[in-house]
Amino acid sequence: MTTERIEINPAIMMGKPVIRGTRITVELILRKLAEGASETDLLQDYPHLTTEDIRAAVAYGAASVAHEEVVLATSEIATTSCPASRSIRTTGPAQLCSRARPE
Repeated sequence: MTTERIEINPAIMMGKPVIRGTRITVELILRKLAEGASETDLLQDYPHLTTEDIRAAVAYGAASVAHEEVVLATSEIATTSCPASRSIRTTGPAQLCSRARPE
């Protein structure tokens, strides 16, 4: 899932999605926004970024979450039916067994 603004290249930042032409990862942008940084803060701290780059990073994050598959299972079932390739997250008396869905 790449766009004209987001690229994935194994030779850049170990293949993490980055803003094209930079080493600024989508993850960094999303983390900074989650920590309370404003768009203006990001643009000042990272002069190579544009408003469109920030929006592309947020859209990429949303699309990644939209493609996640979550399967709810009881505690007893989750330990035996959740393959090792999936992550298990505890949520009260049940566990979530999730993985990214193929595109």
